[in-house]
Amino acid sequence: MATVDDDDVLDDEQLDVLLKFPPDIQEVIDQVTKYRIKVLPSDDPLDRADFNPIDYINTLFPTEQSLVNIDDVVGKMRMKIRKLDDEIRSVVRGQTNAGEDGRLALEEAQKAIQELFSKIKEIKDKADKSEEMVKEITRDIKQLDHAKKNLTSSITTLNHLHMLVGGVDSLSTLSKRRQYGEVANLLQGVQNVLEHFQKYMEIPQIKELADRVKSIQSDLGTQILADFEEAFQGAGAKYGPSNQRQLKEACLVVDVLDSKVKKDLLAWFVKLQLAEYLVLFGEKEEVAWLDKIDRRYAWIKRTLVDFEEKFGPLFPEAWEVSERICIEFCNITRSELSRMMGRRTHEIDVKLLLFAIQRTTNFEALIAKRFTGATLNEKQTVKVSTPQTQSLNPFEESTNPFETESEEELSASEESKENVKPAGSPFTGIISKCFEQHLNIYIDSQDKNLSELINRFLEDIREQGTPRMETEESSNVLPSCADLFVFYKKCMVQCSQLSTGQPMIELTRTFQKYLREYANRVLLNNLPKASNQSGGISSASGLIQSILKEGEVTKFTEEEQCRICSMLCTAEYCMETSQQLEEKLKEKVDPNLSGQIDLNSEQDTFHNVISNCIQLLVQDLETACEPALTAMSKMSWSSVEAVGDQSGYISAITNHLKQNLPVIRDNLASSRKFFTQFCLKFANSFIPKFISHLFKCKNISTVAAEQLLLDTHSLKTVLLDLPSLGSQVVRKAPTSFTKIVVKGMTRAEHILKVVMSPHADQHRFVESYYRMLSDSDLNEFQKVLEMKGLRRSEQSNILEIYRAKMPVSAATGSTHSDLTHGSSLQTQTSEQESSRIRKLERLIKKRL
Repeated sequence: MATVDDDDVLDDEQLDVLLKFPPDIQEVIDQVTKYRIKVLPSDDPLDRADFNPIDYINTLFPTEQSLVNIDDVVGKMRMKIRKLDDEIRSVVRGQTNAGEDGRLALEEAQKAIQELFSKIKEIKDKADKSEEMVKEITRDIKQLDHAKKNLTSSITTLNHLHMLVGGVDSLSTLSKRRQYGEVANLLQGVQNVLEHFQKYMEIPQIKELADRVKSIQSDLGTQILADFEEAFQGAGAKYGPSNQRQLKEACLVVDVLDSKVKKDLLAWFVKLQLAEYLVLFGEKEEVAWLDKIDRRYAWIKRTLVDFEEKFGPLFPEAWEVSERICIEFCNITRSELSRMMGRRTHEIDVKLLLFAIQRTTNFEALIAKRFTGATLNEKQTVKVSTPQTQSLNPFEESTNPFETESEEELSASEESKENVKPAGSPFTGIISKCFEQHLNIYIDSQDKNLSELINRFLEDIREQGTPRMETEESSNVLPSCADLFVFYKKCMVQCSQLSTGQPMIELTRTFQKYLREYANRVLLNNLPKASNQSGGISSASGLIQSILKEGEVTKFTEEEQCRICSMLCTAEYCMETSQQLEEKLKEKVDPNLSGQIDLNSEQDTFHNVISNCIQLLVQDLETACEPALTAMSKMSWSSVEAVGDQSGYISAITNHLKQNLPVIRDNLASSRKFFTQFCLKFANSFIPKFISHLFKCKNISTVAAEQLLLDTHSLKTVLLDLPSLGSQVVRKAPTSFTKIVVKGMTRAEHILKVVMSPHADQHRFVESYYRMLSDSDLNEFQKVLEMKGLRRSEQSNILEIYRAKMPVSAATGSTHSDLTHGSSLQTQTSEQESSRIRKLERLIKKRL
């Protein structure tokens, strides 16, 4: 066993000195330690970052007996230390050798770079020498290439000059001989050759040749025009087989000449062809007026046919001479018609105007199909309205009269059905535009027709009345409504074919005028007038009996109710159709004018008609229930001794509702949303009136209050079923309607429950009232006291208590309400009152 030398043992101070390093070294040691732990994990306790030597020694020598092995442990430690020293020494020496090797490698790399740089420089020098040698070799070749290029250009230019000189001489000779076929080919070649000499125009000889070519072209243009005039104009016209070929070849020359020559020639020829037209249809001629306008179009058709037969082969097809003649005819016709109509406006009626427009538009459709409009340009084209290519159907609904064309429209369009104007045709309106400034005649005529139509509608209503609905699927719209919009459609389509400009705006204003006329004169003025008379009956029992008699309490007859419903459905149809009419008008009018079309005011007018109809129905139904409510308030409730079946006034109201609701619902089958509005308005109006009549009931005993509560619950059940009352098809009532009925009738029930409450304990009575009717006021509270039949002194005391509690309750809010509610639940009524209420509830359930 090895012994431990004293020199090898270090005391604590020496150990602290050895293990204490400068901060920077310690930081590096820590980083290396962390890196080693992360990269090379070890289970050796000595490698732990948080190594504690005391804990480690305690681990090696847990007991005193284990100290026997201390020499072996120390020996192992010394061996490990020596091993670590050897490893550190090897690493340090290795790093020293690595630095030396790196330095040697760097020196070798620098030497290699120097050698590479010298080789690159040597290669560059050799390349420069090679380039110089190539330049020396190719210098003579380049000189030869330039010489060849210049020589070729000179030869080519001389050849062109020779061709130009010869061509100019030949042109001069051929022109004098009128050999236009050869001239056309040669002139084009000369012009092409002359283009090569544009850069040599400073040379006098070249400029002289160019001037000679221009002079020949000018002489050719004058000469060809003279030949055409000699062949076609005057009594000695020489056009025939002898010169037909010459003139045809002359047209080929004109194609090569300046465009002005062609323009002048065509203008002269077109004018010549239309000279007869100006004489035959002069302003003073009888045949020139609108009633014979179709003769104008017959003349041009014959003229064009004759032209194609005689002169068609003469002119090139690309010249479109027939189209030019037709366009000039249209321009002349438009101008002449505008001038004549301006002077003879008083002679134009709508029938004559429409006849002229129809014949003109048919002709425009024909030429649009025959010609392409290629000869028109922006300056020549008349600004015309763009035709609508969409369907003439202004509405999509199957119930709309605009969906299909009427027989009259189909028959009226048969003549021009096959001559439909293509979209964007430049011929559309090329003549008919002249009628646009006179379309006020058409608008005035339609205004007169609409006025007569409205009067006829009024007569039909007075004579025939309103037909009753037979089935729920039947339409309850007045036939006159469909007739009105059919007429509107016809006018709109017809006017849009005439013009999409200001006349369409004027027509729209006419539409608006008679929409308002229809709403006011046909619908509103023909609604049944509400009568203010009511039959008074002295006794309550007699009043109830009179209510049960059929027909005595209904303000409007069934026929009048049907009329109101019919007016409502018609107004709804007009309101929806007017909106679609507005959309179609905006589609057909010029986009710049679409903002001036607005039928919202007319739609509001029809909506006002609907509101009036609903109000009349509500007022009629409510007024019919008024006697029954009056009977309820006049009954002697103090004498009621027992709770029985529902009272007679409730039966009267129920029977009346069951009698009238099915009639109204069936007649509003096509307007379910407005029937729902009717039910809502009736509930909002009837329930407050019922409550107000409840307040008129006086000296109500507890038994009478129970009877009233039973009646109120029965009425509530009937009202909840109001939308489907008497219908075989049971529909769930709208949620909004149910909420209104439940809220209103629950309030009535709470009023009666308060009336049933004992008032001996006045404070509890007030608390009970405020709990059930927290949104009430002092006026209603006093009415409840009067319903109970209390004396003035008792009312005064209870009112004082109510006044005292009301501010406190309002200030404390829900907390006070909750406390009051909790206390009142415990001491609300006596056992006898609770028994009565439970008995009443069972009775209500049994009855229902």
